[in-house]
Amino acid sequence: MLKYLKILKSMVTDESQWWRYVRATPALRLIPDKYYLKRWYRFKTGKELNLANPQSFNEKLQWLKLYDRNPEYSKMVDKYEVRQYIKEKIGEEHLIPLVGGPWEHFEDIDFSKLPNQFVLKCTHDSGSVEICKNLKNFDIEQVRKKFNYTLKRNYFYYGREWPYKNVKPRIIAEKYMLEDSGIEPRDYKVFNFNGEPRIIQVDLDRFVNHRHNYYTPKWEFLDVYIDDPNDPKVVIECPSELDELLKLARKLSEGIPHLRTDFYIMKGRIFFGELTFFHAGGMGKFTPSKFERQMGDWLTLPNKR
Repeated sequence: MLKYLKILKSMVTDESQWWRYVRATPALRLIPDKYYLKRWYRFKTGKELNLANPQSFNEKLQWLKLYDRNPEYSKMVDKYEVRQYIKEKIGEEHLIPLVGGPWEHFEDIDFSKLPNQFVLKCTHDSGSVEICKNLKNFDIEQVRKKFNYTLKRNYFYYGREWPYKNVKPRIIAEKYMLEDSGIEPRDYKVFNFNGEPRIIQVDLDRFVNHRHNYYTPKWEFLDVYIDDPNDPKVVIECPSELDELLKLARKLSEGIPHLRTDFYIMKGRIFFGELTFFHAGGMGKFTPSKFERQMGDWLTLPNKR
């Protein structure tokens, strides 16, 4: 396989063209994980991946993809199975209500039995989400095409995020959560290292002009960001539920080298969002660049599995 890829490389001089071809063909599944990650990392970041002695946050996430393969992680990234995990770990009261599913096929969904507003999600990947704010205006046919494509795709092969490899593709519908004012609840992403929260990312205007602000666990503003810029002019008040939020993050990340735990706060209640092992796929661009090394210093790698 590697010989074939080298021949292909000699035929295609443009690296981006090479990747477009490989990621769109069955060849994607045949590339060894380590070779794939080294080359994909160089293409995405412009840096060589050091797996023998990883130092930065991004490098260590690539190492974890290869060598920290705990079977329980698959349940934690499955958007349906994780509900039982959350129920056992922190309590059912933190779950956003399920209004439909799971369905193995899009055609199994009876939209007449769903409420006027809901959130449709694929359970086996990241990002396959559609929000229905009014069922009368919901373009079911367009969503059908998107989800039918996604259901056939194994998300693992694109970033080699091992927890996704054996997750069963399904669809679920969750309640669409809104504040009394009609505004979506704020999203708090807690980065935990060996069970201890270190930074909190707060999303701003996710669907219009996406920005992130970062805070310490003591709610001190950090003038740093990963990929999307921050906005120091936006003052986000410390949530009164912060201590409880951090307590839940510790429970969910206990015994795990690195885990991002996402929550929503609405009407004084904390709701679980999702669990993420590899923020930005371990390919994020850090500003300032030294922040990537600092986060890497927080991450203690376990023994190889």
